[in-house]
Amino acid sequence: MRLLIAATLALTTTLPAAGLADDHGPTEAQVTQIMTLLEGMDCEMDVDDIEIEEGGGFELDDVYCADGQYDMDLDAAMTVTNKRKE
Repeated sequence: MRLLIAATLALTTTLPAAGLADDHGPTEAQVTQIMTLLEGMDCEMDVDDIEIEEGGGFELDDVYCADGQYDMDLDAAMTVTNKRKE
């Protein structure tokens, strides 16, 4: 019984959390891509406001652009799929 419990605990602590997109942040490469994209749009944001969505996309909160503040959604290919002015 102890072996079964130990094996179960080992598996649950080493397996990635599938479906829990908010448990980790974007990689440095992803942050660089997002910030470069925003710079080209004359926008900026705090990297702490980047959230990973299920399916590999991103939600960007409080993006400050020359014409106002937005929330944006990006797909996994870093294409803006939604842009909402706040």
